[in-house]
Amino acid sequence: MTWRGRLLLLPPALVGLYLLAAVAGALWPNDRTGGGEGPVTVWLLSGPIHYDFLLPADPATVAAFGFADRAGVPLSDPRVEWIVVGWGARAFYTATESYADLGAATVWRAVSGDQSVLHVSVAGALGDDSGARPLRLTAAEYGRLRDAILASAPAPDPVPDAGFGPYDRFFAATGRFHLFRTCNVWVAEVLDRAGIRFGLWTPTPFAVTLSLARFQAD
Repeated sequence: MTWRGRLLLLPPALVGLYLLAAVAGALWPNDRTGGGEGPVTVWLLSGPIHYDFLLPADPATVAAFGFADRAGVPLSDPRVEWIVVGWGARAFYTATESYADLGAATVWRAVSGDQSVLHVSVAGALGDDSGARPLRLTAAEYGRLRDAILASAPAPDPVPDAGFGPYDRFFAATGRFHLFRTCNVWVAEVLDRAGIRFGLWTPTPFAVTLSLARFQAD
């Protein structure tokens, strides 16, 4: 094989190594032992690109996310049952609802590194076909999980003109998004800080799904 042929094989080989590492990271446990039992249910909802946390819209959680309510997310609406929270790359996340929206420049910026944002929206009752996966937590575990999420945006400023509709907002967050610290890696980091047993590194949605099945099967 010529050097040009080898060069052409390099990108798919690197992608394959990355995906294999994602599987290994999903199955390699952190050193936590929590989750699986408790009165508080948090859901992980898989979207087209990544997972979101669905937090119960109880008074304490609504108060904790008061910055989002003040920015226009209707957390206090009596129809709201869940606060939906995700984290990701600013350029990628604020402009991308599905893979059809992707552009080469946006993808490159996310892969090479971008500022991060926290996305907050709301949801009503979950249907049986939502595909959401439950986490059963104690009150202490849930408190740590909520605190870990909020620590991602300790001084949340709304991102101007960013949102997919009238019921969501993006907020400036801390830390940078890149190929090795994706939105799905953030999920694992939050669970680790909450003391929940989970995979050590979950860069893809499939890695999160695999880790949930391995460590937090309902």
